[in-house]
Amino acid sequence: MVGLAAIVALGAGGWFAYNARQSSVITAASPSLPTGSIAASPSASPSPDTLLRHFAYAEAPQAELQPINGDGGIKLRKSAAEAFRQMSGAAQAEGIILAPLSAFRSLSDQQHVFFEVKAERSQTPNQRAEVSAPPGYSEHHTGYAIDVGDGNVPATNLSPSFDQTAAFKWLKQNAVRFNFELSFPKNNPQGVTYEPWHWRFVGDRQSLETFYKARKP
Repeated sequence: MVGLAAIVALGAGGWFAYNARQSSVITAASPSLPTGSIAASPSASPSPDTLLRHFAYAEAPQAELQPINGDGGIKLRKSAAEAFRQMSGAAQAEGIILAPLSAFRSLSDQQHVFFEVKAERSQTPNQRAEVSAPPGYSEHHTGYAIDVGDGNVPATNLSPSFDQTAAFKWLKQNAVRFNFELSFPKNNPQGVTYEPWHWRFVGDRQSLETFYKARKP
């Protein structure tokens, strides 16, 4: 799974906050996809569109982004934002709090995460790429990807142990109804570390093509 006030990397790594405002939790369904929402990522065969096993993604235009939390610090593309609000509301009705931790991330944000934060941990580029994409190659650039935590168990945020929470179990059963899927399941073809918190929206043509359109070998 920056102009930042705080970055917290837990478990397999990732980023917790852009600045203090990203700790806000929203407590707020689109055509269904086939059952089995946790999808394998596209093939990671070496190609001009990949770097360190990550695919290249363009940065979403600011005009297409919409806040999904109270203070506007966390944003998704409009279609994904609406779907996430609906999903969050459905979860809340069952006592589950889906906490948005990070969504759209600019190239400069990712530059900070990949080159500064990871370098401080004395990680090689290959090691960094197992837990964070290089700038220009993160799903977060698209405005369709979001890191989700359990508002009732914040200690599991951005940790593999998130998959033991009620929030993850609810997502595993219900995210497909809102056109969200897990980007990096266990043993994913890209060789990216398992990230149970990292989900992406694939509920319209543009998002589907972004993640699944065939790429040149």
